[in-house]
Amino acid sequence: MIPLLFLVVFAEGVVAFLLLVKIGPLRDLVIKGLDQVKVGKGPATVKTIAGTMSVILLSNFFSIVKIQNKGAKIGTMTPMDQVLWRTHLLEASLMGFCLFLGFLIDRMHHYLRKLMGIRGTIGASKEEIERLTKEKMQLKEKEEKATNEMKLLQNEVSYLKENMNKLKLESEEKDKRIETAESHVAALQKQSADLLLEYDRLLEDNQNLQTQGFGYRT
Repeated sequence: MIPLLFLVVFAEGVVAFLLLVKIGPLRDLVIKGLDQVKVGKGPATVKTIAGTMSVILLSNFFSIVKIQNKGAKIGTMTPMDQVLWRTHLLEASLMGFCLFLGFLIDRMHHYLRKLMGIRGTIGASKEEIERLTKEKMQLKEKEEKATNEMKLLQNEVSYLKENMNKLKLESEEKDKRIETAESHVAALQKQSADLLLEYDRLLEDNQNLQTQGFGYRT
């Protein structure tokens, strides 16, 4: 059983070393293997093996204590008791170390899984932050573009207002000119009417004079 325990300790040591030190894809392979062990009946099997080893460890511990008590009563241990004591001690040490390495591997696997999950979350958060930053930059560019367009529209509105004011002033000036022209036309019409009246009066006077002159001749 001792060679088997040495083999198990060596295998667990290699697994723990690969979990501690990342060598190429070996850590990922070990983690995937442990994931498979913890799926289905794996956890129950591991617990059964650990429980059996714990029982054997306690049995060895009691055997060591029993041999020591026997030697204490006799005053010395026989060579056979010494061999059994050393065998039980070695088996107990190896089993205890196996259980310790198994617990250590389980905790390392658990925390590495958590670390990988946290890294994945951090990576997703970074991508989300980058996406939001890009959207923010795009919104800022759109806002600047809209601001520039608003300024251009304000300038156009100001220009149109100035043109409207100019046109209004020109219209008022033209209205004044029209009023002045209409007044002038009215004055000319009145003057023309007066001249016509005067012309008619002169014609009438002329006719009267001609009539009087013709009477004198007669």
